[in-house]
Amino acid sequence: MLSKFPYLKQDFLASIVVFLVAVPLCVGVAVASGVPAELGLITGIVGGIVTGMMRGSSLQVSGPAAGLTVLVFEAVSEFGVGTLGVIVLFAGLLQLAMGFLGIGRWFRAISVSVVEGMLCGIGLVIIAGQIYAAAGLKAPDSGLGKIAGLPGAFTDAFGSTRALTSLAIGAGTIAVIVLWKRVPKAVRTVPGALAAVVLATVATLVFGLPVATVQVEGLLGVVQPPGSEAFGELASPALWGTIIAFALIASAESLFSAAAVDRLHNGPRTEYNKEMIAQGAGNTLCGLLGALPMTAVIVRSSANVSAGARTKASRVLHGVWLLLFAAAMPWALALIPIPALAGILVHAGWKLIPFRQITALWRAHRGEALILVVTAVSIVAVNMFEGVLIGLALSVVKTAWEASHGRLEVIDKGAGPIQVYLAGNATFLRLPKIMDSLEALPQDRPVELNLSGLQHLDHACRTALENWAERHSATGTEPVKVTETEASPESEKVTAA
Repeated sequence: MLSKFPYLKQDFLASIVVFLVAVPLCVGVAVASGVPAELGLITGIVGGIVTGMMRGSSLQVSGPAAGLTVLVFEAVSEFGVGTLGVIVLFAGLLQLAMGFLGIGRWFRAISVSVVEGMLCGIGLVIIAGQIYAAAGLKAPDSGLGKIAGLPGAFTDAFGSTRALTSLAIGAGTIAVIVLWKRVPKAVRTVPGALAAVVLATVATLVFGLPVATVQVEGLLGVVQPPGSEAFGELASPALWGTIIAFALIASAESLFSAAAVDRLHNGPRTEYNKEMIAQGAGNTLCGLLGALPMTAVIVRSSANVSAGARTKASRVLHGVWLLLFAAAMPWALALIPIPALAGILVHAGWKLIPFRQITALWRAHRGEALILVVTAVSIVAVNMFEGVLIGLALSVVKTAWEASHGRLEVIDKGAGPIQVYLAGNATFLRLPKIMDSLEALPQDRPVELNLSGLQHLDHACRTALENWAERHSATGTEPVKVTETEASPESEKVTAA
């Protein structure tokens, strides 16, 4: 038996650690998403047992992620909990299709600045929203509203003993998580988030603190497969926009997590298309159960690797422990204070903000840093999906601009024709600068236009250069002499008048 599972001891111990990390995160993400806490556990169970058994990335662990909290909350607010299953189901089917079509590996080409900006924007919205939850106050719907309303929220909290008590529980939870790394190593075998929740729960019970706790409905009571009315919502274009956003963002987060986890161990590398299929299968099942969407979660995955996991058995076992916990101890959930979960998510949101990356990018690649900041601000100001689209559009424009880099040199020796050299790539993005230089040349002097250094000349530039050559030649001087490029076949040719 042991010969078939040579790493059973390591994987068993690692699964316990991951389970302890997963419990407060599953519950916290569900509550922050506006759905019953049990739905977060269901997603964690599916992510552990179903996705965990499939091929792809052997050591990364899947479950409900803080990175999708904002998007899920917006979807539930707009379409209702009943339609969430349809959204997750079709997002999973879309992931399956992308995996089978071999698109999974292309997610590695997404600009890191866009992904970091996405995480930064999500982190800011999570922090702002969970501060309200920690104080027991209702948060505004929009990300911008959450941030703008914080001063008023603190004013209201300081005027209420109940709100101050709740806020203190949340702040204490964050303090325990932050300071947990300083406790003795033997004690640190218990994850800081779990220790913080246990301490907050004990304090609430012992002192009878007036704070809200998690509402429990039972595992089977919250499983609601999508009905016919929910499928009828598929006629809405807005719903399809949300489905696409779920699929793309969950896929990007999972595959970037896989790349990060691969750097943490020396085991088998991630097979990206198979990992996409595994994520799609898990989300399809979560959708059929009416649960939260899943992604690979870097917090659990890094805990899995750090705890000594060697095979996928650790993540499967963590799903089994979640199932046993949800079935045997649902009453324990009802004891957990909501501000404690809010504190966990504030800390998770803070870790999503890439402070070091922003500083490094600003020093080396300010254009990339600008894309990161604009993506984050757009997510806060508008919403998740449109913010990411804005970031991707900026990234494409920046790449096109850099790819169109060209050099124009004018040599005028005072006698004879003026020499104009164009080199590099001449595209429509550089056209205004090129035409400004050409139109500033004296009209009564002959011009020789040398294009032999061009690697690419697009149609817009070709047409503009022809028109300029025709106008310049019509002034009565010698016709513009053009030395053509011998670049690639797709480059356009310029004919002199």
